[in-house]
Amino acid sequence: MRPILMKGHERPLTFLKYNREGDLLFSCAKDHNPTVWFADNGERLGTYRGHNGAVWSCDISRDSSRLITGSADQTSKLWDVQTGTQLYTFNFDSPARSVDFAVGEKLAAITTDPFMGLPSAIHVKRITRDPDDQTGESVYILKGPQGRINRAIWGPLNKTIISAGEDAVIRIWDSETGKLLKESDKEDGHKKPMTSLSKSTDGSHFITGSLDKSAKLWDSRTLTLIKTYVTERPVNAVAMSPLLDHVVLGGGQDASAVTTTDHRAGKFEAKFYGKIFQEEIGGVKGHFGPINALAFNPDGKSFSSGGEDGYVRLHHFDHDYFSIKI
Repeated sequence: MRPILMKGHERPLTFLKYNREGDLLFSCAKDHNPTVWFADNGERLGTYRGHNGAVWSCDISRDSSRLITGSADQTSKLWDVQTGTQLYTFNFDSPARSVDFAVGEKLAAITTDPFMGLPSAIHVKRITRDPDDQTGESVYILKGPQGRINRAIWGPLNKTIISAGEDAVIRIWDSETGKLLKESDKEDGHKKPMTSLSKSTDGSHFITGSLDKSAKLWDSRTLTLIKTYVTERPVNAVAMSPLLDHVVLGGGQDASAVTTTDHRAGKFEAKFYGKIFQEEIGGVKGHFGPINALAFNPDGKSFSSGGEDGYVRLHHFDHDYFSIKI
């Protein structure tokens, strides 16, 4: 399969997200401008201008009308997808890291980094249908984890919030009361900071990637460890195929050490694993730096990767991919 190379960001990619139909791909990077692309041919549709720092993540509403972004400029912004206008800005006292809409888009979970003595936190905001009614008040703020929370997502039926971060503990919070319900087991859990967290299409399980060179699959309700995928590089990004039982892991050595080795030795390929039997089934090479972001198209027929090299590579699978015998 030939990748489509999407040039548009001047700085390393941080996050990729498809809309529900899978016709648009949203990319965030450290260059302040989230970008939207056509997902079939990689053509750039437009950018969302207004942030003043690296944009760490984004989420798109179910009907593809609203975009929410979280940035190092200590704000999270709501955008009109079609026109690119800013609808609202949430201001924080520290950089905003992860953003995630609840099902129904009435709520959004936004995580903020530890900064100048402030601990990291998960802020839950009400999102109004009419942008004019929008306020910046938090429904509640969850605190507790040490270090940065790299990702926080909504659990099944919006009943919980699942968070993962630098202290290598996965936490499940009650989204009604803000109480901590479960923490991942020290034995089963990751040994180093978690970089990424991505849930299955039906929300029943999720996968985490970590700098301890592994990815782990967990049950969303019970937080039971289901599978572990061991690789030989730090994992920066994880994604699960919505169609087949495949998991894709991306990573590579730390960006600061990239120039010290040959790009083949840096292990910058996206590795595919069988979800059930945990064995490697293939790899997709191409990036000249660590892979920071991965996303599967909701139809499972293509995937994209974003690297430290500033490129987004869009891969449409060949026919033989769908008949890989595991």
